[in-house]
Amino acid sequence: MNVARAHRPEPAELDAADRRIVNRLQEGLPLVPSPYAAVAAELSLSEGELLYRLERLLEAGVLSRFGPMYHAERLGGGLTLAALEVPEDDFERVAEKVNAFPEVAHNYRREHRLNMWFVLATETPQRIAEVIEAIEAATGLAVFNMPKQEEFHVRLHLPV
Repeated sequence: MNVARAHRPEPAELDAADRRIVNRLQEGLPLVPSPYAAVAAELSLSEGELLYRLERLLEAGVLSRFGPMYHAERLGGGLTLAALEVPEDDFERVAEKVNAFPEVAHNYRREHRLNMWFVLATETPQRIAEVIEAIEAATGLAVFNMPKQEEFHVRLHLPV
């Protein structure tokens, strides 16, 4: 069987300090008045060097995102997973329409009959239904709402 290799980007070049930063920040920031200073001290760096290196890693695309993860429901908001069955020849237009809603946290393609999945995060639980209705009106497609039944916390740590 002949299997073509997928194109993969070259691995990023990280020095020891970058590796320590990426590994440490995956553990989260401490809840203290100066969290970056506290982490910098743990890593034997200055706060300025930590922030500079973090910015450099983001700009280089080594890190795609660094930011807080809020629990929308504990803040009084709404959160749900939703999906659409989008005709392939209309996928880009529908993705643009869906992504225009500020309540769409992220949107991704799936290899499934329901080929577009996205997360809605709203200021109130009631707003979920309003946004779904608006997306249906904008796209002309039925939104499948799959609210959370149970929460699981999966800790993901990718050591570098």
